[in-house]
Amino acid sequence: MTTVGRIWAAVTVAVVVCGIVIQLFVTASGNDGFFPDNPERVFNVFAYFTIQSNLLLGGTALVLALQPGRRGGVLFNTLRLNGVLCIAVTGIVAHAVLAGLVDLHGWAAVADFLLHTAAPIVGVLGWLLFGPRGLVDWRVVGWSIVFPLLWLVFTLVRGAFVGFYPYPFVNVDEHGYGRVLLNCLLVAVLFLALAAGATTLDRRLRRKTTVER
Repeated sequence: MTTVGRIWAAVTVAVVVCGIVIQLFVTASGNDGFFPDNPERVFNVFAYFTIQSNLLLGGTALVLALQPGRRGGVLFNTLRLNGVLCIAVTGIVAHAVLAGLVDLHGWAAVADFLLHTAAPIVGVLGWLLFGPRGLVDWRVVGWSIVFPLLWLVFTLVRGAFVGFYPYPFVNVDEHGYGRVLLNCLLVAVLFLALAAGATTLDRRLRRKTTVER
């Protein structure tokens, strides 16, 4: 990874850290939401796919910023792809499905912008512009679906016990399991389409970079 790529990765980490930290402070100081008291309110922030996506993106970007020549194994490559794809899904779903459901102001609006808009932009652009290339193959794509599935299972099982669902489209109490599973299937199709596109694009960009060298 080039020096500019390392700087971009560092900026990505900064965006993620700022977004999560601000969100935690906003949540801790608020008085609305499903959980009325802390620390449950703060801990519940990490149940959101948005936060998990940002953590994956920020964590792998931090590794690349500190170890720019790292090629990684299947685990790191999967987490890197997960970070990019999950943050892309986060951005798409937030703006296409969830936009306008909540009227945010002040620091809450800042956190929302960083987590749902800025992070997806710098995350996806960083992967497109700086890679690193050659980390994606169909085995990595297959493993990348594990994390979203684990999040879904956790969300539905936890929701059945505590009654909390982080997003309207996974709210079983409101829509029932059939509709929720259909909604999740549509998101899974989007995820797999992005994964397939990322794999194909990565190979083309890798060939282009090799030819230019």
